[in-house]
Amino acid sequence: MTSQDVSPLLSPFTLGPLHLRNRVFVPGHTTNFGHSNNPTVRHAAYHEERARGGAGLIITEGIRVHPTSAGRHISLGSFDDESIPAYAAVAEAVQSHGTRLIAQLLHTGRQANGDATRTAAWSPGTTPWAAGTHIPHAMGRSDIDIVVRAFGAAARRMARAGYDGVEIHLGHGHLIEQFLSPFSNTRGDSYGGSLDGRLRFAREVLGSVVEQAPDLPLGIRISTDEFLPGGLTPPDMVEIVDLLRREFPLLYVHTSHAAYHGSYSLGTQMADMSFGHAQFRHHGALFKRELPGLPVLAVCRLDSLPQAADLVVKGEADLVGLARPHIADPHLVRRAEEGRAHEVRSCLACNQGCVGRLEASLPISCVVNPEVGSEREWARLRSAEPAPARRVLVVGGGPGGMEAALASHRAGHEVTLAEAGSRLGGQIAVAASVPGRERLGLMVEDLVRELAGSTVDVRLGERVTAPDLLPGGRLDGFDDVVVATGARPTGRRLPDGPPVFDVLETIDALRAGASPLRGTVLLRDDQGTWTAASLAEALADGGARVHIVSPTASFASKITTYSKLALLKRLREHRIRSHVMREVDGARGGTVVLRDTLSGVTEELTGVTAVVDVGLPEAEDTLYRELDAREGAPRVHVVGDANAPRTALEAVYEGRLAGTFLTDAVTGADLLERAR
Repeated sequence: MTSQDVSPLLSPFTLGPLHLRNRVFVPGHTTNFGHSNNPTVRHAAYHEERARGGAGLIITEGIRVHPTSAGRHISLGSFDDESIPAYAAVAEAVQSHGTRLIAQLLHTGRQANGDATRTAAWSPGTTPWAAGTHIPHAMGRSDIDIVVRAFGAAARRMARAGYDGVEIHLGHGHLIEQFLSPFSNTRGDSYGGSLDGRLRFAREVLGSVVEQAPDLPLGIRISTDEFLPGGLTPPDMVEIVDLLRREFPLLYVHTSHAAYHGSYSLGTQMADMSFGHAQFRHHGALFKRELPGLPVLAVCRLDSLPQAADLVVKGEADLVGLARPHIADPHLVRRAEEGRAHEVRSCLACNQGCVGRLEASLPISCVVNPEVGSEREWARLRSAEPAPARRVLVVGGGPGGMEAALASHRAGHEVTLAEAGSRLGGQIAVAASVPGRERLGLMVEDLVRELAGSTVDVRLGERVTAPDLLPGGRLDGFDDVVVATGARPTGRRLPDGPPVFDVLETIDALRAGASPLRGTVLLRDDQGTWTAASLAEALADGGARVHIVSPTASFASKITTYSKLALLKRLREHRIRSHVMREVDGARGGTVVLRDTLSGVTEELTGVTAVVDVGLPEAEDTLYRELDAREGAPRVHVVGDANAPRTALEAVYEGRLAGTFLTDAVTGADLLERAR
């Protein structure tokens, strides 16, 4: 098999009674598209697009079986028969394209956030999943009976809705795993203690499912390793799955890992770009070796089809799941089948538009695919009568500018892209040069490749001013100008203190191995993003003793918990110190004065050799403001950081909106309203 040969994945596979057109599946992942805990037209369109894109199997996000697991109304649940038509609509949309659909059933247990529903979370005991979270209700015998029956009833509804099977979630630290694990199950009754006791709840759940939906194929998802002291280990899980497969007609075992616990364990569950590719592939290989005959589904940081195919070739899995890559490009399988794999938009494993928005109770999106969750609306808008062709100038070659140029090109306009620098990519290209953030460069590579295959006139080293675009100027004649000039870093100098480096200066110094960044470095973080976190890691890797000072009450407040828990482990290993609720109040020599933002009390940090200032950036919006104020100027659209400094997620989204709908002034609010 060559490095790009994916033929092993594209061959049909028989999974029990299910005939799959290939070995690629979309594993369950939360979308927050629900309404009143039912799937919506957004779900149907979202999954249909991935079915149209060629996936052989799709597994739904977790469907809660009981209201005590609902958490929020945007999650999915099946609490009564009135939910069946909504689920049937999703099944029909997916199966119409030849893709099989399996429903994942779960109860999240102690991490079910009951704030919205004013319900207590249920668990084997009363220990919260993390410090500061809700204390759960310790389930009694009647509670257990309720949930057991609820699993069976939900499976029966999925059968009536036409699903091809159900997957019972025994992993990720959800309720069934909370019973299975000696880490979380400290009960002294017949549901705790020995392995037989801890297995009792899982056995009753599976028995209820088989009883109420006897003809529905049944698979299980597990965490092969909890990564917790005293928790479930791979040998434990092999024994558990072996016992269950002897008692129940298991279609497959879906091998994942981690527990929903406020520690490094949770940080591995949706491993970001700081982890290696397929770092957990040995889990699937273990079950293939120890339990022959039981089909194995493998997941987590399988970034591309060629990389995933390697697991099948080496006998480590029967099916491979790619969740985030399918969010980034729903047609990745179809492109490979048609010999167009080079057109796939790469998943960055950044956890920004997907996991980060989930944590904020927002619908998922994607940095590289801004159409996620509004597939139907984008398709309808594109199918409308095309607008007359216009001459469009995009100023700025960062991700927002490149996306705007490509979108405008696809809409039929004559497009010129002017970038003042010598290369495309903007600040994302710079960020990708920081160790650990290299995958960000994939977005630049993909956009540059697409531009090269288009008729967009790309001009590097082209600086554009407002007079250039006015009547009689050297660039006169454009109908529309998209301003994507980004933002500039700020740097607060300390005249009497150590040298201060802004973000770009710091990255340049890291490349050059500048000695001032190898001593004791104080990093001022006013953003709470990956900018400071990744620079702190890089500085520590280079031998610096790093202190991070932040005025906020929490560290790295804008990084999703899933990534932050793994980040904290790495920072701890580097002995990086954090000073939250502190501001720099002055400096003299190598001494920097820190002020407590609550009490106003000051303290001194001595021996500081350099300060890295990750302050709030400023929009580079001069061109926009000058054109906006001039009579006779072309129509102006401003996107990305030039609009307001944020992230690549917003820049790419605004770029595609502006480029696609130059004449319609369509906004994100418009798309959201049409998606309801």
